[in-house]
Amino acid sequence: MQSNIDLQQLQALLQCDTLDACNVLDIIMASKRANIKKLHPYAITPSSPRNKYWTTYFKRENESRQLVRGKSEEDLLDKLVRLYEENSHLDNLTFNRLFDEWLEYKKAITNSANTIKRHRQHYAKYFEPSKLHSMKLTAIDTFTLEMECNRIVKEFNLSRKAWVNAKTILNGMFDYAKRKKYITDNPLSDMKITVRYRQVVKKSGNTQTYNTDELEALNKYLDAMYQETNDSAYIAVRLNFFLGLRVGELVALKPEDIVGNQIHVVREEVRDQEANQNYVVEHTKSNRDRFVALVPQAKKLLEKLDLNGTYLFERNGERLTARQIAYVLEKYAKHQGIQTKSTHKIRKTYASILSAFGVPIDAIREQLGHSELSTTLSYIYNPLTEDATYSMISDALDGKTVM
Repeated sequence: MQSNIDLQQLQALLQCDTLDACNVLDIIMASKRANIKKLHPYAITPSSPRNKYWTTYFKRENESRQLVRGKSEEDLLDKLVRLYEENSHLDNLTFNRLFDEWLEYKKAITNSANTIKRHRQHYAKYFEPSKLHSMKLTAIDTFTLEMECNRIVKEFNLSRKAWVNAKTILNGMFDYAKRKKYITDNPLSDMKITVRYRQVVKKSGNTQTYNTDELEALNKYLDAMYQETNDSAYIAVRLNFFLGLRVGELVALKPEDIVGNQIHVVREEVRDQEANQNYVVEHTKSNRDRFVALVPQAKKLLEKLDLNGTYLFERNGERLTARQIAYVLEKYAKHQGIQTKSTHKIRKTYASILSAFGVPIDAIREQLGHSELSTTLSYIYNPLTEDATYSMISDALDGKTVM
C-alpha cells in the first residue's frame, strides 16, 4: 500500500519555518494511517463497554487471517501500518537480500570476522551462480531447494563435510527467516541430498600428528634452541604438547591464568584480515572459558619463564604472536629437511596421545574446548610408531584377552 504525503501541509510548515524531523515523521505517519484506513479490506470495530480494544483482521497470502487489536484507533492503525510494511518487504524479499539481511544479523552476534568472511566466500561460490540467488523467498519450496542443492553438490563434487559447511548458510538464513516470521516452515527440514558425495580418504596419523619418535626429536631441538637463545617461543611450542590449546589461546595466556594444577583458558588472539593485524579478545573460539590440566612436566616448563610480564610468552617485552609460534615449527622442519607440521597438529597430537593412553573421550573433548564429541573424534589418530603400535596390539591380543 502506497501512502500519499500531504504536500500542502509540508509546504505550510516550510513557510512558517516550523518544519523539523518530528513534524515530518508525524505527517508521514498520519498519511499512512489515512491510507490504511481507506484501503484496508476488513472492517475496523471500535471499542465498546464489552470490549475495550479496537479490532480488525489482517491476512497474508497463503495464511489464515489474524486478529489485530489496539488500545485506540490510532494504536490499531499504527499496528496495521507495520504489518503492511512488513508484508511489502516480504513481497520483495529475494534469496540474496535475505542473505544480506541475515549476514548483518550474524555480524551483530558473532565475534569472528573470519566466520563472516567465510560465509561471503561460500555464498559467492555456491549460491550466487544458482537460480536461488534472485528468487523471491516466498517462491522457494522444498523441491526447488532440493534440486538446486543436489546440483551444487554434484557440480562442485563436494564431500559430505564440504556440503555441511556450505549448508550452514542455508540453515542460518531459513532459521532467521522463520524467526522473523517471513516464512512459516523451513524448506530445508525435508530436503534430501541424493547424489553421491565425493569420497574422502581419512588422513593418517603420519601426517596429522607427531609420533613418539618425531616428538622426541622435536623436543631435543626445542630444548637446545631455548638454551641457546632464551626465547620463550621454544618453551611455548614444548608446553603446548601438554596443553593442546589452539595457538591463538596459547599466545594469549597470562601469568594469572595459572590456577594450581590447571590453566584457565579465557581469551585468544584473532586476526583481522582486512586490517592485516592480530589482537587479543577476551573470549575463546567457542565463547566459553575452560580449565586445562597442568601436569608436573608442564609446570617445570613454566618455571623457566619470567612471569612478571603481561603475557606468559613475550619477546623483548612484546607478546609473541601465533605466527611466531608457527615459525618455530617451520624453522625446525627446514633444519631437519622434512615437511612442516602445523601448530594445529600439536593439538591433534595432544588429543591422540590422551586417547592412546585411555583418557575418556568426553574428558578429551572438555580439555580441547569442543562443543561436539564428533569434532573431538576427528582429532584422534594413532600417534605411535609402527613398533609401538605393534607392541600394544601384541599386548592386547597375546594371551591378555579371551580369544
